[in-house]
Amino acid sequence: FFQCDNAKGLKAFYDAIKYGPNHLMVFGGVCATVTSIIAESLKGWNLVQLSFAATTPELADKKKYPYFFRTVPSDNAVNPAILKLLKHYHWKRVGTLTQDVQRFSEVRNDLTGVLYGEDIEISDTESFSNDPCTSVKKLKGNDVRIILGQFDEEMAVKVFCCAYDEEMYGSKYQWIIPGWYENLWWESWINSSQCLSKNLLAAMEGYIGVDFEPLSSKKNKTISGRTPQQYEKEYNARRGDGQSSKFHGYAYDGIWVIATTLQRAMTYLNSSKHQKIEDFNYTNHKLGKIFLSAMNETRFFGVTGEVVFRNGERMGTIKFTQFQEQKEVKVGEYNAVDDNLVIIENSIRFQGLEPPKDKTIIQEELRKISLPLYSILSALTILGMIMASAFLFFNIKNRNQKLIKMSSPYMNNLIILGGMLSYASIFLFGLDGSFVSEKTFETLCTVRTWILTVGYTTAFGAMFAKTWRVHAIFKNVKMKKKIIKDQKLLGIVGGMLLIDLCILICWQVVDPLRRTVEKYNMEPDPAGRDISIRPILEHCENTHMTIWLGIVYAYKGLLMLFGCFLAWETRNVSIPALNDSKYIGMSVYNVGIMCIIGAAVSFLTRDQPNVQFCIVALVIIFCSTITLCLVFVPKLITLRTNPDAATQNRRFQFTQNQKKEDSKTSTSVTSVNQASTSRLEGLQSENHRLRMKITELDKDLEEVTMQLQDTPEKTTYIKQNHYQDLNDILSIRNFTDGKDGEKAILKNHLDQNPPAQWGSSDPSRTSKDPIEDINSPEHIQRRLSLQLPILHHAYLPSIGGVDASCASPCVSPSASPRHRHVPPSFRVMVSGL
Repeated sequence: FFQCDNAKGLKAFYDAIKYGPNHLMVFGGVCATVTSIIAESLKGWNLVQLSFAATTPELADKKKYPYFFRTVPSDNAVNPAILKLLKHYHWKRVGTLTQDVQRFSEVRNDLTGVLYGEDIEISDTESFSNDPCTSVKKLKGNDVRIILGQFDEEMAVKVFCCAYDEEMYGSKYQWIIPGWYENLWWESWINSSQCLSKNLLAAMEGYIGVDFEPLSSKKNKTISGRTPQQYEKEYNARRGDGQSSKFHGYAYDGIWVIATTLQRAMTYLNSSKHQKIEDFNYTNHKLGKIFLSAMNETRFFGVTGEVVFRNGERMGTIKFTQFQEQKEVKVGEYNAVDDNLVIIENSIRFQGLEPPKDKTIIQEELRKISLPLYSILSALTILGMIMASAFLFFNIKNRNQKLIKMSSPYMNNLIILGGMLSYASIFLFGLDGSFVSEKTFETLCTVRTWILTVGYTTAFGAMFAKTWRVHAIFKNVKMKKKIIKDQKLLGIVGGMLLIDLCILICWQVVDPLRRTVEKYNMEPDPAGRDISIRPILEHCENTHMTIWLGIVYAYKGLLMLFGCFLAWETRNVSIPALNDSKYIGMSVYNVGIMCIIGAAVSFLTRDQPNVQFCIVALVIIFCSTITLCLVFVPKLITLRTNPDAATQNRRFQFTQNQKKEDSKTSTSVTSVNQASTSRLEGLQSENHRLRMKITELDKDLEEVTMQLQDTPEKTTYIKQNHYQDLNDILSIRNFTDGKDGEKAILKNHLDQNPPAQWGSSDPSRTSKDPIEDINSPEHIQRRLSLQLPILHHAYLPSIGGVDASCASPCVSPSASPRHRHVPPSFRVMVSGL
């Protein structure tokens, strides 16, 4: 029965039953509608039906069609073959696109059952009636790479046009569709679409078609004695120019199935000798069961391959073809009997270097810090630590030098320690997941924060503590003298560190830092592989990160402002060994600017770990290096070139505002207890210089004494010069008597005895000639009696001799009152030459 019209087909069947002879079997049925109606009624007629062209899956229901067989595999027969193909290429994630037609829907439903439990996921199931573009977009949105399609030729053209528009073709996608389309099927429907032919062919390139094999490719002899190739040759010769049907081989094998079935039935009946085949009628169910059993036992090799039935379904051969360069090429076949898939070697061509992936392979790639960059910055950090160690060695070695001693060497050591801690944090900032484990990285989050925070406070806290001492001493010139020792400065630094520790401990206990992973948008693989790279980046974060950073930044900012205030207040203190205000100001300026720029750029480059680490490391290196250099390089240069220049005693200058405020106070600067040792050393140096001057004055005095033996005309000139020299001596004493810082007022001895009295003589001698007997012993004795008391009271005390208040050892108690020395108004003696 080859009618596709339901009425005509049924009429022909019933006419044959009613008017024809008894029929043993029904052979035929092409159209699904007619075949299904006939097959459903065969049970009542006790007839077995064999079809060679009905492929509808509906006929596989043995409860509904128990007497139906077919030599052609059903449309569902391709599903086991598809399963085998998916497993062969390790595709475990697929999507289906089905035309809303019962035939295709049944195949899809059966495929779902086949794939269920085989560890293959159907990630999306889409269907369409006329426009498949919406469904194609959904498949792409669900990242479906392997698409199993069920639609006819007309819809296939529309599907591939949509696939081209959505770029769902090429090396990343694989389409698997029915393979029973006619040759050059797209040419018949290209005009009905809005797709260009070249675009359609580009989207179709590489699709795999699945269909039953019309003729076996094996060269074995069939049950007819011919090989499949010989049969095909004879078939083509006999049909001439007639149209070929792909079912002719199944029809040929169907005849042999009926023949072998009847032969087995006759053999069985002959052996039983109870009935003959001629006894068959439509009500003889016993013979009908015999025919049914004989049909199920059919097994032979035909032109379409191994002919075997399983529950009435043909276990045939399924072929795989691939669309290559505008033609379909056979690339493999699946034997349902053996459940074996054979892919022809080097026949299948994928658009990429390898078969497409069943989904977008997302390879998470840690954005890590480049090893060469880490090495370079680590080398710079090591150089910085070596420089800090050199400064530490210099500071310890020269700690007894007055220049270093005045600059508080213990505070300098703390500055160096803070700088080295800041340097050390760079090594920790560069360690990420490529170097350490996740647990270790989380620990480093806390450690590096603590080290950098403590290092910053240690360095700048010590620097600001030094400046505070200078400020406390020199801010008010009328302040009482007090000692500010290094222990107090260490306490100040310790207090700053205590605040840091309180903040850090609360941070760690309440809201500790954790390792978090930030995922970024997928990127194509640089090597061109069919994978997508999802960059991930490790961060150290917690729930209230902004609050904790705000607290730390606020505290550090206040510390910087305090340092700026101290540096400004002490900017006019002119002892470089004590005052680092200028360098502190420069350091605070550079550190502040660099920190602001570094923090902003670091935040903007959060997704670029190499740039972020480079900026953070360079900011730390620059800030630590510039701070250490500003503190120690000037001291190093001064100590090498002029070690006394920084500690010379000088008057201190203050700002104009301070001068106006202190205009009523004394202009001399109060001595400072904290610098007493340094001032004493300066005074000793000055004392040495004055002693040298006294030695020179001794020589001058000796010359004056010798000149007294010369002519009387020179006496007046000599005495005037002698008076000036004595004033110089008394001025020296006036300076050296101020070593304890008290403002003693020296009353010049000679002010009470004018020079005019030095040359006075006894009135009894005034009447004599001044030239008379001037070199006589009496005149010489009188001159010495004038000179020696003056020298005794003015010279000897200044060089550490007897007290200026004592009587002259050179003048007897009975000396004339006019030769007696007036007691001086000062009583301070400078000791020791």
